[in-house]
Parts: sequence; structure tokens; C-alpha cells
Amino acid sequence: MSEKVIIVSCDSHAGVPKELWPEYLPKEFHGLLDQLHRDCDEIYPNAIYCIGAKVGGGERVNAEHQAAQRDDWHGLYDPVLRLADMDREGIAAELIYLGDSRLGDMFHNVSGRDYGLEAWEAGAKGWNRYCSDAFGFAPDRLLITGAIGPCVDMDAQLAELDWIADHKFVGVYGPGYLKHAAMPPLSDASWDPFWAKCAERNLAVVVHAGFGTMIGMAFPQVEKMYDDVVAAAGTNELDAMIRHADAIADESLRFFHDFVNKNLDSRQPLWQMMLGGVFDRHPDLKLELAEIRLDWIPATLAHLDDVWERNRDQIPAKRRPSEYWQTHCLAGASFIHRAEVERRHELGVETILFGRDYPHQESTWPQTKQYLRAAFAGVPEDDIRAMLGENGIRFFGLDRDRLAAIAKRIGLSIEEITGGGVPQELIESFAARSGYLKPYEGDEKLAAVDELLMDDLAVIGGSL
Repeated sequence: MSEKVIIVSCDSHAGVPKELWPEYLPKEFHGLLDQLHRDCDEIYPNAIYCIGAKVGGGERVNAEHQAAQRDDWHGLYDPVLRLADMDREGIAAELIYLGDSRLGDMFHNVSGRDYGLEAWEAGAKGWNRYCSDAFGFAPDRLLITGAIGPCVDMDAQLAELDWIADHKFVGVYGPGYLKHAAMPPLSDASWDPFWAKCAERNLAVVVHAGFGTMIGMAFPQVEKMYDDVVAAAGTNELDAMIRHADAIADESLRFFHDFVNKNLDSRQPLWQMMLGGVFDRHPDLKLELAEIRLDWIPATLAHLDDVWERNRDQIPAKRRPSEYWQTHCLAGASFIHRAEVERRHELGVETILFGRDYPHQESTWPQTKQYLRAAFAGVPEDDIRAMLGENGIRFFGLDRDRLAAIAKRIGLSIEEITGGGVPQELIESFAARSGYLKPYEGDEKLAAVDELLMDDLAVIGGSL
């Protein structure tokens, strides 16, 4: 009988229980907690529910997640439930990131209000310490990715990286996930101590679902949507708000849609680091792009290769970007789309890793087995094993023997992934919540990419 498939999911989320916020924040920030609770308990989540109601389909998709986990989404912070759920879905190990609208984060997420840089720093450290306390007992399975502060004090940030590595985290968010006005581009030499420390301590740098959002930029728009619906409903009771979700202005909805779905800035770290010579200066540095899709990367790498060829004597990069991709990078394929599986060889099978995005609304959970069966139908076994786990084991330096033993107990056979059909209604659910059937992007956004690339090239001495 063949070995069970080792699944290493590149994407899940955790949050600090709100009643523990005072425990993980210094006392000087406790005075901000009343407002933070209102932001995270009421304004942001209710605005998100209303957006779902306005655009349609959200109630049906959310219902199946509610049925799977009813008690205050405690899989976000209960490690016993999380591991039991991983076992049920055949997941041997899974990366853990910050960020969930149902719990919120302590001052350090892109969707939040601007509480200042010191609060941001404290909240990021608090998230790291909570996750170590909650999940650090199983570092072979619960692969924590550290939150990052504003990096104003580089020595303090380097000390935090050492703390993260000492506590067996596998990675850390890269600088610029959340930005402040004084933050330079990632090509700037001032980041070299950060990269050097990550390479030295074997911490992968992670860009997850966004990059370059200025602190506090998004929250005023979220608050406006909330206020508009409350005014129309005459109450902040959620059911009444959902019935009046049409009060969300179209321009507010467009802002939020673009904020979530059209953040081309999330692609900037790729070329800022490649063309800026970061990987030449730090040959052991690793970069994972998670939940940013795969279908744009091959065309963008080809375009960047052409740019490099024209500028190779003016810019720091010594190799083609496509070469850096193969040696330094991993595409975290959160809820991978069918078209991305079909065209996996354009990027390179060895650089792709599937992720569940547990427990988000767009995630494959709680039907990951069926999702895999649909997405990987007809795919050769070697490719399946690589994209579901082997690439992650190699990239993050995980203990394969240990994970194989776990997979022997809870894992899926290759036949469970490749055999049998998936009901059409489930395919439709996947399409509605995760974009499973979206067409391949290819090169359609390269003109918009060039608008960003032009400025980044100018910083390092090149041009389009």
C-alpha cells in the first residue's frame, strides 16, 4: 500500500481571544481596548456581514461554516479543536497567520484603525507571544508565522526575530505588510539586517494576502459602511442591519472590493527584492507569497526577465527574476483554483504549495477532501504529492519522517484524492466562496503592474 499523502497546508489563521488582550498587551495600551473592542466586536465584522448580504451569496456560504464550528469560531484559538479538525481533513501540518475579522487583531492588521506605531508594535509582539503559548507545544504541526511591528527600531526588530526563531516559528511577515510613511521600499539597503537575520535563523519571509497598506487607511471606509447601514436600519442589531445592507454606497463597495481583490501592491515585494539584489546579498533568504494567487506569476516573471535584460548593467540584480523564483520562492496556493492546477507547469510544480485558509469563509474547510478531489482530478501522483506537502517540507525545512508518521495515522491516500466525483452543488459553493472556477489571469494586468514597477525601478537606477 502506498504511503499516505503528506499535506502541509500553507495557510490558516489564528487570533488572540479578546478576553486575553489585557494579558498580552502592556498596561499603557489598556486604555485603547474599549475602542478596539467596538471596532472588532461590532463595526468591522458587522460591516463584512452586510457586504456579503449586499453582493449576494454570502448567507448561504457562511451557513455551512457556521454549522461546522458554532462556538465563537474557537478554532481560531483552541489548539485541540484545530488539531482535531486538521486530523479530520488529513492535514499533517499547517502554517498559521494573523488576521480574522471575527476576532480582530491588537492594533497590527491592515483592516484596523490607526492606533499609532507603539500600539502596533505592542500588538504584534502580543500576537507572537500568545501564539507561542497556545500553539508552540506542537511545532511540527502548527507552523507559526510571526507578526511584525513597524520596524522603526531595527535592533528591537532583530531581537524580536531572534525571539520568534527561538520559539520555533517557521516564518515572519515581511516589512511593509502594514506601512507607515517613513518605511522605505524592500530594495533599500536599510532592510539588509532584517534579511540577514531571517536567513541566519531560517525564517521564511511571508507576504500574505496584501502588502503596502498604509496604517489606518481602510478602516474609515469600513466604518462609513457600518454607519450608513445603522442609520438606515435605525439600530445596530445585526439581523436588521443585514436587511438594510443596500444602504452601503456603491463607491464604498467598490473601495472594499478593490482593497480585497485588486491590491497589485501585494506583488511588489517580488520585484523589489529580486531586481533590488536582495537575494544576491542574502543567498539563503526565502520568500513565500501566500493567498496572492498563482495565475499572474509566470507572465510577470517573464516580463521581469525582459526588464532585467534591458537594465542588467544599471540595477543590483545579478540574475534573471525567473532564476530567483526557482531558488528562493514559494507560491502559497490558498484555495487553489482549477485553472491554476491545470497550468501548474508554467510556474513550476516544485514552487507551489496548497493551503486551506482555515477557518475563513473563502477556505476549502470544512470540505477540503472534496476540494482536493475536484482540483487535482487527473493530476499525476508526483505532482499531487509535491504541491500538497513535499514542497513545503523542503522549503521550510520540516521533519519529513515525523510528518509521514502523522500522515500514516490521519492522512489521505492518493486514491482518496484522485478517485470519485464531487457533487455539482459543492463545486458551485467552491466557486462562490473561493473563486475556484475563475479564469487564469495570465498577462492581463501587466500594464497596471508597470505603473508600480516604473517607480520601483527608478529607485534602484533602472527604467522600463
